[in-house]
Amino acid sequence: MSEYHLNYPSIIFLVGGVILLVMLIKPGLERLGVPALVGFLVLGFLIRLADTRFDLFTAGYRQIFTFMANIGLITLLFRVGLESNIRGLAGQLRRAGIVWFGNVFISGPVGFFTAWGLLGFHWVTSLIVATAFTATSVGITVAVWKEAEVLDTPQGQLLVDVAEMDDISAVVLMAILFAILPTLRSGTAASLFPLVSGTLGLFLLKLLAFGAFCFLFSQYVERHVVHFFGNLESRPDLMLVVVAIGFVIAAVAGALGFSLAIGAFFAGLVFSRDPETLKMESSFLPLYSLFSPFFFIGIGMDLDPAVLGTTLGMGGILLVMAVLGKFIANALPLFFMTGVSTAVLIGFSMAPRAEIAMVIMQRGLDLGDWAVPADAYAAMVVVSAATCVLSPLLLRWLLKRQFPEGEGKG
Repeated sequence: MSEYHLNYPSIIFLVGGVILLVMLIKPGLERLGVPALVGFLVLGFLIRLADTRFDLFTAGYRQIFTFMANIGLITLLFRVGLESNIRGLAGQLRRAGIVWFGNVFISGPVGFFTAWGLLGFHWVTSLIVATAFTATSVGITVAVWKEAEVLDTPQGQLLVDVAEMDDISAVVLMAILFAILPTLRSGTAASLFPLVSGTLGLFLLKLLAFGAFCFLFSQYVERHVVHFFGNLESRPDLMLVVVAIGFVIAAVAGALGFSLAIGAFFAGLVFSRDPETLKMESSFLPLYSLFSPFFFIGIGMDLDPAVLGTTLGMGGILLVMAVLGKFIANALPLFFMTGVSTAVLIGFSMAPRAEIAMVIMQRGLDLGDWAVPADAYAAMVVVSAATCVLSPLLLRWLLKRQFPEGEGKG
């Protein structure tokens, strides 16, 4: 600890200052109709620029920001899992499943061939980009649909169902991909198949065992634990108990070789089936608002200023293909199922890439340049920021055209 010569008052001052800036950025950008996460990315990048210019931070300071970013990651994925309506999704599985199939098997290959064929990235990097392409960010577009008061329409519910399937499948694909990547890197061509199949088989067994544990905990233990703490004489805030259990589950997932993101997502799923827990979700929002921005700030801090200027062209190509891939993947099946207007609306609604996509790229960056080099990471940050800014602007116009004043509101 002492090797970093940490000045704790300055650390506390810095963290407090960042939180104050977050509180200013969020309402300011929301008034402009821009998602707050874009501002958090910029804030992180500005911190990185200041550090590069003035050498402000030692390795110890960076570790503290990394820790805060990891807590932000856990809260982010925990909320994604908590808001996933698995039972409701099962009822829409057939219709949403057809669209989801296109999402994965069209947008994923589009991402791979764009990165590998057009931009010349290594095939490992291209696989990671392809996995990030399959994800979406329903939180960005749902906010616009809510603002227009049309989320409760059949089109809105279909959007939510497909986006949930996208996020769940992207998390699973991420887990599988990063389980086999080290083996893919180290194995020779002759031994590749047995090595990959062995690694994948062991990983899937562990994932099934972990999933079974989470399911059994959700079915038979979770309510009793929450009830026990609820009956204590000095009753704690029960959402803090839920969050604490979520942290433990995330840590167990990390210890098993998955990731904190996977564990946090599964932890959210554990509590998503309990209506009493869902009623307490408002108690979780202050913690979410405090920590989740640090994940995006951490992404901005990982951006290398030296490569950002040279990657804008790459980012532009990836941006076009990311939007086009998602649009085709969603609009094509929906054209035959619902007609042109809904197909176009949902096709563009699925374009944003934020939380899950950047979690995937961040994990690749952590592995090193052989997985995600700095220019690929910066290019995907451009995609994330641009889709999160442009999609709401386009959607507001499309929603006004499809739902004239008063229609679809209830």
